[in-house]
Amino acid sequence: MDNRSTAIQRDEFKWLKANPDTLTAVISDDVHTADALDLQILHAFQVDGRVGFGLLGRVLGVSDQTVARRYARMRSASGLRVAAAGDARLLGHRQWYVRVRTTPDAVMAIARAIARHPDTSWVRLVSGGTEIVCSLRAGATAGGHAMLLEKLPRTSRVLDVTAPSELHVHTRSAHRLLEQVGALDEPALRTLRQDLTAPVRGSADAQCARTTHLDELDLALLTVLREDARTPVEQLAAAAGKPASTARRRLARLRASGALRIDVDVDPRALGLHEQTLLWISVAPADLASTGAALATHPEVTFAAATTGRTSLYASVMTPDATTLYDYLTHDIAALPAIRDIESLGPAQPQRSGVSALDRS
Repeated sequence: MDNRSTAIQRDEFKWLKANPDTLTAVISDDVHTADALDLQILHAFQVDGRVGFGLLGRVLGVSDQTVARRYARMRSASGLRVAAAGDARLLGHRQWYVRVRTTPDAVMAIARAIARHPDTSWVRLVSGGTEIVCSLRAGATAGGHAMLLEKLPRTSRVLDVTAPSELHVHTRSAHRLLEQVGALDEPALRTLRQDLTAPVRGSADAQCARTTHLDELDLALLTVLREDARTPVEQLAAAAGKPASTARRRLARLRASGALRIDVDVDPRALGLHEQTLLWISVAPADLASTGAALATHPEVTFAAATTGRTSLYASVMTPDATTLYDYLTHDIAALPAIRDIESLGPAQPQRSGVSALDRS
């Protein structure tokens, strides 16, 4: 083993020792299966990721302490993470779907090193742990490739890297999955949405303003919210060096304008979905848009995008088991006539924050 690879594994061990909760979440096969109340809480977070426990308790007919306990349990036992993502266009970012082949002895250390990088959206181990697939943010300019490579560990244990980039998102439909399993009724949804769109004092134009660029305050808020979108306003203000009222108004503007998106990440197994498969699909350019649109209608597809590279479409598929996956591939996928070739990678084992019932790409 070379010195750099040894150093990566040594640093990884130190980090895991200092973060035992993360170690448990990453390697444990024991995932808490969400019950009806858990699913309603997850659905509510998808509607408003920053909803208070008090309001949520009233909506669901339970105490705020019950909501808080359930939230804490899902964070520790189901990989729950409520995280924010900024508008890639405003940030000058581009999403890359990176496939990394490594030697077997280094795969876990390299996967976790990638997972710790702040610009990593998610990391998966696929093909029996012989390959790493991850989603990274990098600059959309000509220097983006160089920036991308800087995010990967430098070690001879990396055998091969391919990095198609995102061209067009056909669907981010993981929210549809939570809607299906959470099943909040319409009055509950209406209450949550009303609270989400309520005006913030001192920012009458927050709901109609359109963010056309991000300044230092926006970036400071996004940096914190990317790790925990439920961070209290007081902590956001402290991190940005601004009064709480300023942070509150700016956060409202970012959300109302669409410059900030909040997603719910949870281990799919908590939802009864034990088979996550990544599909790399080849179609002719003339059929790219129609095939992507067709994939977006499939309930099994939680994310689909057109990409550069040897294939032209990437999709993330969630199913309860391998039998259901087989049925999906041989019926729904087989019914798309434009598909010329397909590569399926799975089952995909998450290595960052449990998830992605919601690919945070």
